[in-house]
Amino acid sequence: MCGIFAYLNYQVPRTRKEIFETLVTGLQRLEYRGYDSAGVAVDCPKKTATDTTDNTICLVKKKGKVKALDEELYKKYSLELDEKLCTHFGLAHTRWATHGEPSAVNSHPQRSDKDNEFVVIHNGIITNYKELKEYLINKGYEFESETDTEVIPKLMKYVYDNRENRGVTFSKLVERVIKQLEGAFALVFKSRHFPGEAVATRRGSPLLIGVRSEHELQTEHIPVQYNSAYFKEGVQEMNSHNRPDCSDSISTVGDGRAVEYYFASDASAIIEHTNKVLYMEDDDIAVVTEGRLSIHRMNRQAGEDPVRAIQTLEMEMQQIMKGNFEAFMQKEIFEQPESVVNTMRGRICFDTNKVILGGLKDHLKEIKRCRRLIMIGCGTSFHAAVATRQILEELTELPVMVELASDFLDRNTPVFRDDVCFFISQSGETADTLMALRYCKERGALTVGITNTVGSSICRETDCGVHINAGPEIGVASTKAYTSQFVALIMFALMLSEDRLSLQKRRLEIINGLKVLPELIKKVLSLDEKIKAIAQELFKQRSLLVMGRGFNYATCLEGALKIKEITYMHSEGILAGELKHGPLALIDKYMPVIMIIMRDACYVKCQNALQQVTARSGRPIILCCQDDPEVTKNAYKTIELPHTVDCLQGILSVIPLQLLSFHLAVLRGYDVDYPRNLAKSVTVE
Repeated sequence: MCGIFAYLNYQVPRTRKEIFETLVTGLQRLEYRGYDSAGVAVDCPKKTATDTTDNTICLVKKKGKVKALDEELYKKYSLELDEKLCTHFGLAHTRWATHGEPSAVNSHPQRSDKDNEFVVIHNGIITNYKELKEYLINKGYEFESETDTEVIPKLMKYVYDNRENRGVTFSKLVERVIKQLEGAFALVFKSRHFPGEAVATRRGSPLLIGVRSEHELQTEHIPVQYNSAYFKEGVQEMNSHNRPDCSDSISTVGDGRAVEYYFASDASAIIEHTNKVLYMEDDDIAVVTEGRLSIHRMNRQAGEDPVRAIQTLEMEMQQIMKGNFEAFMQKEIFEQPESVVNTMRGRICFDTNKVILGGLKDHLKEIKRCRRLIMIGCGTSFHAAVATRQILEELTELPVMVELASDFLDRNTPVFRDDVCFFISQSGETADTLMALRYCKERGALTVGITNTVGSSICRETDCGVHINAGPEIGVASTKAYTSQFVALIMFALMLSEDRLSLQKRRLEIINGLKVLPELIKKVLSLDEKIKAIAQELFKQRSLLVMGRGFNYATCLEGALKIKEITYMHSEGILAGELKHGPLALIDKYMPVIMIIMRDACYVKCQNALQQVTARSGRPIILCCQDDPEVTKNAYKTIELPHTVDCLQGILSVIPLQLLSFHLAVLRGYDVDYPRNLAKSVTVE
C-alpha cells in the first residue's frame, strides 16, 4: 500500500542535496509495499538574494518509480543543492492508486490551492470524500485530481480561511479537519503559514515517529495532552486547566536544541537514521513546534494509556538489504531455516517438551474454557489458518472456523463471548482483518493477534498474541511469514494440549518434527536448480493447476496464489477430492498439473486422483516423499522432499512452489518484489 516518509531537521544544518537524499532513500525503503507514483514537498529555494518568499512550498511528483522522481528533483533544483537549511520539513510519499489512475496530478502530496498553502500526504481511504468534495465545490474551491485525499488540504484551507482569529495553531486546524473525516488514514501536514512545523495524525493506518538527537532526550515517556475543546459557531471553549496549544504547558520530546524527526508508515524507512521510535495510536495528533514533539488527543477514552513511550527498535539495517540475492523474495525464501528457528526460539524446550507462548500465558485458562476457535485472515494469512486447522481441531478438540476477513464481515457472523478469535496478519495492519477484530471485540470475544510487526494495530488492539519473529519481509509475495505463522499456530495447539494425557504421543511426534524442521528446510532449498529447470519448461504456459488434499490442501492454495501474484499466470489450487466435480474437465496433455502426494492419511486417495489425471493424458509434476516408487512411476517429473510429521509436511511442500513461482516470474521478465496492482500491506478494504 502507499508509503509515508517525512523528515524534519530542527537546528541541524542540512544541504538541500542531503534533504533530498534523505527523502528519496526513505521512499526507497518503502518500495516493497507496492506503488505506482511518488512525490515530495519541500521548501522552494529563493529566486534572488533579496527574495522574501521564504515559506513557499514546491511539489515534485512523478508517475512510476522513485528513481524517476529522484532524477526529476535534481533537474528542478540543480543550482541550489549546496544551500544549507538550518530547519526544514519535507514530505515524501509513494502512492498505490485507489481513486484515480496513476499520474502526477493524482500523486501525493496533495495541495490546498495553486499557492500550496497546505499540503498533505495520506495513507488509507476517506469514505465520505464525495460529500466533502461537493460541499467544498459549493464554497468555490476547485479540484484538480481524482483522489479522495484532495478534500483534506482543501478542507484545511477552508478552515484556515474561516478561522475566528489569527492565533489558531496548526494542530488546532488539523484537529478541526479530522473531525470531519470518515474512513482510515495516516496523515502528515505541512504549511507555508507554519514554517518548520509538522503535524501528523492517524486513524486505522500505521504511523510512527523516529527521534534522533546528539543530546540525551529529556523524557522517553510523553504524557498525552487531552483537549476538551470544541468549536461552535466560531467560538473556542476550553477547560482553563488544560491548554494544549500553549507549548510551555505541555510535556514534550526536545528542549529546543538540535533534533531530527522522521515520520514513516513503516520502521524500515527509519532504522538507518535512528532506533528511537514512537508508535502513534488512533486519533493521536503529533505536533512538532520549535523542535518540540508533543502528543494531543481530543478526548480521553476509558481504559486508554495516557502516555506514549519512545521504544528502541531492534531491527538491523542489513535485515532489509538484499545481500547476494537477485530479489528480496528469493532472499526471504532462503531465510526460512533461520526464520522458523526465530519463531520457535525461547518458546519450545526440546529437553522437556514444553511449549510456552508468553503472550498467551495469562489468558490460557480463558482460552481452554472457550466454545470454539475462529481463525481470521486474508490471502496468505488465511492459508496459514487453513493449513493448521486440522491439527488445531485434533489437539484442542475444539471446533475451528477459518474465515476470510472480508467474507466474515459481509455475513455479520455471530460471535459470542466464549469464542476465541485469532487475527493473522504479517503486517498487523490489514484493513479487513483489523475491522473483523473490532467487530469481534464489540461482541466480547477474546482476541488473539498473530503478527510479524511489533507495534502494529492488530498487535496493540488484541487482548493477547504471538509475534512470529520472522524478521522484516520486504517482498510483496509473502514467504517466510507464511511458514512462521504456520509454526506459531502449531505451537499454540501444542501448548493447549499439554495436559491431555491421550495426546502426549502425538505431541512428542510433532515437537520432534519441529526440532529437525530447519535442517529439512535446508534440504528442500538444495533442490533449487531442479525446480528452476522445471520452471524453464513451464514459463510459457498460460495456466497451471495445483492439486492435493488433507494437510496439503492449504499448500495448493498458497502455491497457486504465489504463482498468480508474481508470474501473472492463471493458477488454481484444487482440492483433489473435488476433481470429479468439475476440475477434471480441464485435464489434457497440454494442461500443466502439479500434484502433492505425501505419505499421510490421504495417500491412497491422492493416488486415485493421480490415476484420474494420467488416464486423461495429463502429465503431472509430483511433489512426493523421497523413495516413493508407487508415485514416481506415474509422474512426468518429480520433486522428492524429505518426509516429516504429516501436520508439518505443508511447510516443506510449500517451499518448492515458492521457488517455482520465483523462477517463473524471472523467466517471464517480471519484477518479482513489486508485482503489478498489488501491495505489501493492504490498509484499505
